[in-house]
Amino acid sequence: MEISKAFSVVSNYFPQLTASQVVQFEQLFDVYNFWNNQINVISRKDIDLLYERHVLHSLGIAKVIEFKPNTKIMDVGTGGGFPGIPLAIMFPDSEFLLVDSIGKKIKVVNEVASSLKLTNLKGVHSRAEEIDQKFDFIISRAVTEFPVFYNWVKNKFLNNSFNDLSNGILYLKGGDLKQEFGKFYDKAKFYELNKFFKEEFFETKKVVYYKM
Repeated sequence: MEISKAFSVVSNYFPQLTASQVVQFEQLFDVYNFWNNQINVISRKDIDLLYERHVLHSLGIAKVIEFKPNTKIMDVGTGGGFPGIPLAIMFPDSEFLLVDSIGKKIKVVNEVASSLKLTNLKGVHSRAEEIDQKFDFIISRAVTEFPVFYNWVKNKFLNNSFNDLSNGILYLKGGDLKQEFGKFYDKAKFYELNKFFKEEFFETKKVVYYKM
């Protein structure tokens, strides 16, 4: 695979990337390809679509908010590091804690972070409920239904907001969400990713923002 050509699906939408960010993003494919052969964190058919279906999807959050320096963010149920790792590259002055209950996935997260020299990111083998810290934002990619997720994280937010959005949840999810969200639906804000990205994959994908 020609990495720079594959990565262009991301760089076309984020032309402001620095040279070091471009290098880190381009390194992602080889690093994930290596670790995915040891510990399967991305489906085999998806690895060639890493930049579209995992990296760009994660960066949908960066189209909704530009995290300010010193923002504290937890990624719950991060799996192999999404959306946390692409966002940690995008926002090097913010702090990311990536959490997953499956230890081998966190091993991959920390190995990828080490390979890319991402000093603003740490992976922890834990359940979200066991994390004894508070954050400005909690992010996730469709790890469970939203009401369940809300109960996991509702007490883990800092009181003072300093970003353009107030502290809250940023959730990557697809499809018709009215039934799933139930009583949370009217308070949530839904950003359609097909407004930002033209690829068919994003036709029904959304970033959901829920203010805490």
